[in-house]
Amino acid sequence: MTEKNLSQKNDFIREIIRGDIAANLHEKIVTRFPPEPNGYLHIGHAKSICLNFGVAQEFQGLCNLRFDDTNPTKEDQIYIDAIKFDLTWLGFNFENNIRYTSDYFEQLYDWAIELINKGLAYVDDLSPDEMRSYRGTLTEPGIESPSRNREIAENLDLFERMKNGEFEEGKMSLRAKIDMQSGNLNLRDPVIYRIMHANHPRTNNNWCIYPMYDFGHGQSDAIENVTHSLCTLEFEDHRPLYEWFLENLSIPSKPKQYEFSRLNLSHTILSKRRLLKLIECGYVTGWNDPRMPTLAGLRRRGVPPEAIRDFVGRLGVTKSDGIVEMSYFENTVREHLNVTAQRRMAVLNPLKIVIENYPEDPQFKDELEATNNPNNEDDGFRRLLFSREIYIEHNDFMENPTKKFFRLGPGREVRLRYAYLIICKEVIKDKKGNIIELRCHYDPASRGGNSPDGRKVKGTLHWVSANHSKKATINLYNELFTEAIPGSNGDWIEDVNKTSLESLTNCFLEPSILDFKSNTTIQFERLGYFCADLNSTQENPIFNRTVPLRDTWAKKT
Repeated sequence: MTEKNLSQKNDFIREIIRGDIAANLHEKIVTRFPPEPNGYLHIGHAKSICLNFGVAQEFQGLCNLRFDDTNPTKEDQIYIDAIKFDLTWLGFNFENNIRYTSDYFEQLYDWAIELINKGLAYVDDLSPDEMRSYRGTLTEPGIESPSRNREIAENLDLFERMKNGEFEEGKMSLRAKIDMQSGNLNLRDPVIYRIMHANHPRTNNNWCIYPMYDFGHGQSDAIENVTHSLCTLEFEDHRPLYEWFLENLSIPSKPKQYEFSRLNLSHTILSKRRLLKLIECGYVTGWNDPRMPTLAGLRRRGVPPEAIRDFVGRLGVTKSDGIVEMSYFENTVREHLNVTAQRRMAVLNPLKIVIENYPEDPQFKDELEATNNPNNEDDGFRRLLFSREIYIEHNDFMENPTKKFFRLGPGREVRLRYAYLIICKEVIKDKKGNIIELRCHYDPASRGGNSPDGRKVKGTLHWVSANHSKKATINLYNELFTEAIPGSNGDWIEDVNKTSLESLTNCFLEPSILDFKSNTTIQFERLGYFCADLNSTQENPIFNRTVPLRDTWAKKT
């Protein structure tokens, strides 16, 4: 299924929305995407983004970008800016619909006071460790805190003193009074406010108590008149708490929460906490390292946003969790680039060829014509320069060819793409016996790569002119983890692939490759799809491989 007809898809979320519209339950469909600004967005977030913004667009509604900025110790303006950039790059407009949970701190505080006044919240001075031990387990009920039955007046006084900064972190917290016997651990008197003496990116030091996600989530939805709060499945057990707050507070709007399966991708991790550890331990260079599953990393690697939208659209929206193979993602990217990417030639492991019967004058050169994209005539043609000395890939030559090797060998003739037929006459080696150069002859009558007398030539090689090519560094990326599910056999960090990056520094490019911007992916013929790195310059070109031309995952599994 292609991106253009994703709007025709049907799933349980869209069925619910259509039913609500038919029943006239809402004047306008409102959704929200609520990232915590404590890291960069990854491809898992892309599924939620495409769903929340997608259904809002499909049903002429509204989707808010709401930053869940309730933990100032981990949040930063850098992450806020990065999230906005990623959303725009992915193709979604949110400029008039940006919200922050911190916009509602005063209202959330007032609602906490309301719960205290109703006898539904209390200030607890159990330590975090004590609170965990009192909580119980899935098979054992919890134990009520000694603070649970404090008088309302005392709770109001203590909560105000918490707000005024009179207590140190961890000394006290505000808990909802629900049911310590509940089979759902989320209802066992959850903490709704904790003390944090930290500078907030937006409110500075105005607050030293901050609402927990579960307390801010539903109420923020209600303030924004969200109609369908779409969450991933791990929040399913939180839904009773979401509804409890809405039922017990004087809030006219009653949004509903619906859960769908999250995206799990093989050979990588989709946890911001673990991704940050990869950075801190030096396994990757940052959030935008091309090996990372972050949108910034995928962008730097050359993955187009259209391919990401297409990929998550093909997965659909279900309630069943599963693992999506990395090969499926790469195939989607490859399908997209096969149609859109222009072609160029590059040699990554060069072997020099001297064409002995070609004019020796270094100023002499041929100008050849090459197709930019066989799938798009509008991309036109380009000029190629051909000279006496060229480079081919080292593995396109074999001194003692095997039966099924149809490329260059001693006495063998091959076609140089867009150029001429050549035949190998001599192999030059160094003192250690390594092949360092080939001496060949070309057929001047075969210009364009055509056989003048109809003789059959099976092999076609890509090449670059030694005199006109540009030297570059090429980064080849492999899987970030050696196991499909990192940590399935032990510590996930032990499964990091130590050879996930291979950097080649003696590569040669067709000069026109340097004309492409860093956000444009092109095909290096016979090699794969590549994109100029952010640090690439005309003087020091650096290109990152987006995906190979063929699926390389089958042999790994």
